[in-house]
Amino acid sequence: MKASFEKFDRGTFVSPYGRKNFEDLEWNAHPIFEGVELKHLLSAKDTGGEFSYHLVRIAPNKSIGEHIHETQLETHEVIAGDGICINEGTAINYECGVVTILKKGTPHSVTAGSDGLYIFAKFIPALC
Repeated sequence: MKASFEKFDRGTFVSPYGRKNFEDLEWNAHPIFEGVELKHLLSAKDTGGEFSYHLVRIAPNKSIGEHIHETQLETHEVIAGDGICINEGTAINYECGVVTILKKGTPHSVTAGSDGLYIFAKFIPALC
């Protein structure tokens, strides 16, 4: 399970915005949710605020509590692990290969299962 994420975490982002090796980027503790870390692959400064891409690592049985992004559409691509996303009151089982769209202004939360959860999250416009 974790091996697929570790391979992704050593990947490279290549685009008109430049080239970034994921392993050269630092993990950052989420400012609010304990056990959640973010790696900012592309930020607002890279894209002129149009979009941002982030790796999200949620420790086993930890959560990103209910919150809302008032101005961003968000997508999740589950890379590894399992958990539950509550999207507009609907429970979605998260496992490798699941892709979810979270509309702007939509309350949502994510809770990792016993093995943790690894997500590729994208925001339009950029989150940060």
